[in-house]
Amino acid sequence: MQQFWGGQLNSEMMTNAAFFALVFLVITAVLFLARRIAFSAFERWARKTDTRADDFIIDSVRQPSVFWVFATSIYITIATSGLPPKFVNYGLKALYVLIILSVTLAVANIASKLVQGAIEKSSPGVAVTGLSKAVIKVVILGLGLLIMLNGLGVSITPMLTALGVGGLAVALALQDSLSNLFAGIHLLMERPIRVGDYIKISSGEEGFVSDIGWRTTRLRQPSNNIVIVPNNKLSTSTITNYHLPMTSLSFPIQISVSYSSDPEHVEKVLVDEAGKAVGEVPGLLAEPAPLVRFIPGFGPSSLDFTLICQVADYTDQALVQHELRKRIFRRFREEGIEFPFPTHTVYLKK
Repeated sequence: MQQFWGGQLNSEMMTNAAFFALVFLVITAVLFLARRIAFSAFERWARKTDTRADDFIIDSVRQPSVFWVFATSIYITIATSGLPPKFVNYGLKALYVLIILSVTLAVANIASKLVQGAIEKSSPGVAVTGLSKAVIKVVILGLGLLIMLNGLGVSITPMLTALGVGGLAVALALQDSLSNLFAGIHLLMERPIRVGDYIKISSGEEGFVSDIGWRTTRLRQPSNNIVIVPNNKLSTSTITNYHLPMTSLSFPIQISVSYSSDPEHVEKVLVDEAGKAVGEVPGLLAEPAPLVRFIPGFGPSSLDFTLICQVADYTDQALVQHELRKRIFRRFREEGIEFPFPTHTVYLKK
């Protein structure tokens, strides 16, 4: 008789469990379908608006909404189950974890987007680095984790004490990684370089800053190769930033002519040809106007001039110099200005 009642009770519990599982799956499927329809409608509406706020809100809640679906399914299943208080308590704890986790993810995504928008608004053309986004998300996720543990009845104080004691051992074991991390934070705070700047460091590497990560900084060379530089090496190097304080800069072109040339005539021709090229050669600026200096001056077999021009960006130098040299070569031929050839005078002692 006892075996009969035990078997009947087991069978009833399995039937109830199967029923609750079926209810949970059906509700979850319905909610996921509703979520998909809702996001499709919101995306169609967002495409018709001019503001970007609705776009990043939709992107920020897309991932957390998955947890909201499961949380709603768990709540409805528990509310209609009639389970014993012990199981209801377990279900409510799982529901609490899902809600805190989803809200934390949503807040982290929205905060990251808001900071990105604020930086881009305050400094147009300046992109947000991967390290700054990671720091914001880690801080918010850490706070969410502490709130979740506290709500589950887990004491936070012993954990913080253990982290404080073990922090020294971790710091010693991860010296290089922590050095790169703090160097990256230093670069973000002081901002000697920004994403998009063209820089050259004292060891010779140069390129556009594509990202500043928690360990390395990536430089994209004009050849489209990526150079990866550790943050601590970058923070201790001498850096030339060609985009600070502005992107435009002057660059010299060395030009030599023969000693038979008139310096006044050469200067006039160079200034005139550079002035004509303004507006025709991409990247060459009219202000400040091109100028010529008789520097370095008297060479072994030539008169040496320096043509100083202003370009819009560091990378415009190659094209501007290429076009100007062709124009100057043609103009010198027309004006009869000769280019020098190396000569040597030999004295023979009798």
